[in-house]
Amino acid sequence: MTIEKQPPTAPPTASTPAQGQGQASDQAPRSPRPVALITGVGRSVGIGAGIARQLAASGWDIAFTYWTPYDRRMEWGAEDGAAASIAEELAGAGARTAAIEADLTDPGTPDRVLDEAEQRLGPVTALILSHAESVDSGLLDTTVEAFDRHFAVNARASWLLIRAYGLRFRGEPGAVEGRVVALTSDHTVGNLPYGASKGALDRITLAAAHELAHLGVTANVVNPGPVDTGWMNDELRQVLTRGTPLGRLGTPRDTAHLVDFLCSPQGHWVNGQLLKSNGGAAS
Repeated sequence: MTIEKQPPTAPPTASTPAQGQGQASDQAPRSPRPVALITGVGRSVGIGAGIARQLAASGWDIAFTYWTPYDRRMEWGAEDGAAASIAEELAGAGARTAAIEADLTDPGTPDRVLDEAEQRLGPVTALILSHAESVDSGLLDTTVEAFDRHFAVNARASWLLIRAYGLRFRGEPGAVEGRVVALTSDHTVGNLPYGASKGALDRITLAAAHELAHLGVTANVVNPGPVDTGWMNDELRQVLTRGTPLGRLGTPRDTAHLVDFLCSPQGHWVNGQLLKSNGGAAS
């Protein structure tokens, strides 16, 4: 699929939410730049950070979440000072920023995140879900605890974030202004709880395309395919590269360009879709 962006125009904007829909009373003053809330921006080399950079360059203010204890559990480890350095980089592109540490295993976190984003930057126009719990295990060796954690983060938290966003969103009547974009994966073999919970995320997001349409909100799912953000070993990198027609792996910037288009005024007709941004990589 080839997507051609039209000449630059201002990103969509949303009107101030009505009182009584989770809005904070000390909400930040409005900015001419719309606000995007991006989850899972804990590492400067990650897809979430790539999306944040692209949207900041396209005229958005950026609220983003991160959760350092997750990175500490993973083999790549936590990146010290990542949130501050990413925020500084986005500010250099003209964006106001709000970095929010968020434990998405807590069902109360999504409302708190939306509250803080609104207080610091204003109403959220675009919600980009790029967070994930991802620990390799298969059908026989996945524990109940790991299964529940994957679904709590990848499915339940995503539903609660979309629900909180939908309850607060107020757009101009008849205008398509709001955006929900979720990042997914179709990998399940040897990665059962991750793939299964991402499958649930797909269904939740595609339901939002229909159930939030009356608000002027579109919702789509993007599968980035194999993107090397530091988690691949050399052998896996070579195998995955051979499976791509272009002879290279995806980058955060590749996915960011598609998300940027979906969030632009030109992307308003794309709704309820599961899109692949994987360079034709074999499944």
